[in-house]
Formats: sequence, C-alpha cells, structure tokens
Amino acid sequence: MKSQSLSPVQKFLNIESSSGILLFGATILALIWANTPFSDVYHSIWNQKMGIKIGEFELIKPVFLWINDGLMAVFFFLIGLEIKREVLIGELNSLKKASFPLVAAIGGMVLPVLMFFIFNNNHVTQAGWGIPMATDIAFSLAILQLLGNRVPLGLKVFLMAFAIVDDLGAVMVIAIFYSGQLNFTMIIIALLILALLFVFTYFKKYSKYIYFIAGIIVWFLFLKSGIHPTIAGVLVAFTIPINRKIDERIYTQKLSEINHQFSALADDQPMTLSKEQIECIDELESWTEQFQSPLQHLEHKLHNWVAYVIMPIFAFANAGITLKGNTAFEWNLVTTIIIALVIGKLLGISLFTYIGLKMKWIELPDFVYFKQIIGVAFLAGVGFTMSIFVANLAFYEPIFIDSSKLGILIASIVAGILGYFVLKFTFTKNFKD
Repeated sequence: MKSQSLSPVQKFLNIESSSGILLFGATILALIWANTPFSDVYHSIWNQKMGIKIGEFELIKPVFLWINDGLMAVFFFLIGLEIKREVLIGELNSLKKASFPLVAAIGGMVLPVLMFFIFNNNHVTQAGWGIPMATDIAFSLAILQLLGNRVPLGLKVFLMAFAIVDDLGAVMVIAIFYSGQLNFTMIIIALLILALLFVFTYFKKYSKYIYFIAGIIVWFLFLKSGIHPTIAGVLVAFTIPINRKIDERIYTQKLSEINHQFSALADDQPMTLSKEQIECIDELESWTEQFQSPLQHLEHKLHNWVAYVIMPIFAFANAGITLKGNTAFEWNLVTTIIIALVIGKLLGISLFTYIGLKMKWIELPDFVYFKQIIGVAFLAGVGFTMSIFVANLAFYEPIFIDSSKLGILIASIVAGILGYFVLKFTFTKNFKD
C-alpha cells in the first residue's frame, strides 16, 4: 500500500531525472555550436524575429524571447500546478511536512543572496542578486539518480520539495523585483480575469477551454503590463481546481454499466465500431473527465512536454556562450555567482537544517542523515534553468548575460561533481553501519 502512495512521486522523480540528461545534452550541443565557425548561425536563429500583425495590433519578438516569455510560461504553469498540489495534498500540506524543506529552502535562498552582495564589488551588476536563489530540480535529481538504489526515497523527496519551494521564492522575486514599468490598468484587468477563474473554480464550473483562453489573455496582459508574462502561468495554475466532480463510487458504478453495455454491443466487425459503441466510448470519456482532478490531469499531460521538449529547447537557446579568446567577461560577476551557488547553497541549507534540528523545529526522514544533507546542499548549487532565466531578466548587456551564464555553468558543474562524490561516500558508510 505504501509503494502505491509513493508511485506518483517516484514517477515525477524519474521524469525529472531523465529531463536532466536531455538538458545536459542540449547544453553541451549549444556550447559546441556557439564555439564553431558557424556560431553566427546559432545566434542568428534565436535573434530571428517572428510574430503576428493585424492592423494596429502587433506582437513580434525574437525567437529566444518567444521561448523565454512564451514556452517558459508553460514551464511556470507546471510549477504553479506542482506548488498548489504540494501545498494542498503533498509534501508541503502540513507544518510538520513542510518544515524540513521550508527551513532548508530559506537557507538556500538567503545565504546565496547574501554572499552575492558580499563578493560582488561592481554596483552595475548588483541586479543579478536573484541568480543564485533557485535549484534546477531536473539536473540535481539526474545526478542523484546516478547513485542508484542506495539513495533513500526520503532524500529524493526532500530535494524535490525544497527545490519547489526555491522555485516559488524565485517566482516571487521575478514578479516583484524583475518586472518593468507597470501598466496598472492592464494588471487590474488581468487580476479581475484571475478572480473570475477563482470564482468558477469555487462553484465547480471548470471548463478547460474557458481557462485556456483566459490564460492566454492574462499572459498577454502581463506581457504588456510590465510584469514578466511567465508569472501569469503560475497565477493561472493556482486557479485550476484540484477537486473531482464525482467520487470513486459513482465512477466505478458508471464504469461497470458502460462495460456491460459495451460488451452487449459487440459485433463481428473487426475494423470499425458501431455508432452505439462510439457513444459508449464518448460517455466513458465524459465520466472519466469528471472523475479526474483537473489539476492532476493537466500536470500529468504537461510534465513530459515540459521535461522533454520545453526545457531542452530553453537550454539549447540559452546555453550557447562563445568562449573564444577575444570574448569579454566580467570575471568578478563570474566568480561571485560560482561562490554564491556552490558555497552559498552549501552553507545556507546545511546551517539552517542544523539549526532547525538543534531547535527541534524539524526532523530528518527515515534513513536520511545530516551528512547526506550536506551532499544535497552541494547539489542545490546546480542552479542552471532558473538561474539562467533570472540572468536574462537582470541584465541587458551581452557581457553581463554571458558572464552570468558562464558562472552558472561552472558552478553547476562544480556543485554537481562535489554533491555526487559526497553522497557516494556517505551512502557507502551509512548503509554499512
């Protein structure tokens, strides 16, 4: 029974781990292409403008902005669904469950930001303070997965939970600190639409078509209002209902009735269905849609698309840093990001966890030891996706963007290697004890 309740978590972990491998491949490919004689082709593809223009209405953006503002809105929508699920029924749905990853996540956000300000001596690049806040859950879980079955499930769930809290913190930072000049009229209209969706959810009037159209409108309003449009994805996700329209008893009864009816309609035609059989299938789909939680259904449908398509495309479009000898970098920014991600995450998560244990605010899961938390704290320094995303928002000058990406890549590699080896030796010692 216990394994059945954990299977959705394990599936989530497996998808994220596989996605990390794809992200790694896309990153390497982007770096190679950006440092060949055909690097101009790589950059020109992402700077190519495309969009629509109808009369006075115009929405034309470079391809990389369609990826970062458009496709990443879907990524943030999925994050919003995951946050809502975890808060309502998952690993964050009670103070006792949430306290461990919450305390660790706070430390993993506060210390890196503090170290960024301490080591960054160029006031021009202070805007990048949000870069070392978040953890790339796909990359970090992929590294953890390399250690095989020796990793306790509780440690994987901990990494997943505090990474989600990290993402929530990053989302709030983006919304508050990395938005442009605000158009409050458009913001108010967007918020009214979101309020209407919440009302629909409260009265159980969910329609995927209405929510989809409303989501597109809110995304556009946020894009034009000065708030980063990906935040629309998170807010729309919060409006998606998690409750089912019918309970399991009714659904099981209907399944039995439809199955009996369908069996009675069986004929000798092997290639096609009768009209009555098609109607049975339609009825089954209708009841199934009512039985499924809209939030869980959307999360299930989107997870593969985000993990295997959107995230690799984002990595491929954003990781191509030209490392030729004549390329200029702001080396203080590079080193500051490395220190903030690797050392800041290590100290923040380890120190806050240690204090939480000593104060008895938190307790470690079964088969999880503090030495393993240190290894996971290193893995948290793999900030890749969200860190690059924030870097693109923080800076406009290519030298600062490229320097940030270089620092993020180096920090992610160093943190990943250190975390892997710390955990490898820790698991060996602990499981022999």
